[in-house]
Amino acid sequence: MKLTNIEKQFSILFFIIVLFELITGSAENLKTAHFIAKPAIVISLIFLFVKTSGHLSKNIKSLTLLALVFSLLGDVLLMLVDQSPPFFTVGLIAFLLAHIMYILVFLKHRNQKQSAVGFIIVLVIYASGLFYLLKDGLGEMFMPVTIYMLIILGMATSAFLRQGSLNTLSFKLVFIGAIFFMISDSILALNKFYQPIPLSNISIMVTYALAQYLIVLGILKTPLKSPQGDNPSK
Repeated sequence: MKLTNIEKQFSILFFIIVLFELITGSAENLKTAHFIAKPAIVISLIFLFVKTSGHLSKNIKSLTLLALVFSLLGDVLLMLVDQSPPFFTVGLIAFLLAHIMYILVFLKHRNQKQSAVGFIIVLVIYASGLFYLLKDGLGEMFMPVTIYMLIILGMATSAFLRQGSLNTLSFKLVFIGAIFFMISDSILALNKFYQPIPLSNISIMVTYALAQYLIVLGILKTPLKSPQGDNPSK
């Protein structure tokens, strides 16, 4: 993967921040530091994006920043769940809005000739298995979690539909990032509504951090904006 000097320097800093989050998130006596470390993951991505997204259209920049801001809000709210359980639902809504923003970004470069039928079938099989495990433990969260699952499946599908409409690097980074996002949310859901998963805090955060990192880099690797609009293939 070809990275600019700024992206290389940022990548080192980013993974140091992620490591700091994993350490502080695993130690009760570092709880205060954890309240700084976890938001720092997305905050750092916001700074990178603002600094290096000058070649992107205003629309894509705005939607991506909204996705990151909603993600940041979701991170903060989920950290407060122990103090007030309703924060989980509000955090879920924040991430749902983040996924919707990403869907709108990805669809800007949808390949009209790309069929997603096969990919959707795979996603439905995956989601059906996951839902089978979760359904008995959802309770009053049945509808919110169902809606959230549909939105994140839509996010993964919209990432898939970028294939062939722009450079391979941008597509692969965003698509792999979307898959990591789906995996992270799946682990979180299984841990909360099915049964505790050993070291779930680590697996959730590592896959989540990779998801956001790859998606942002993938969007930054989008070709230069064209006079005709957001989609350079038009």
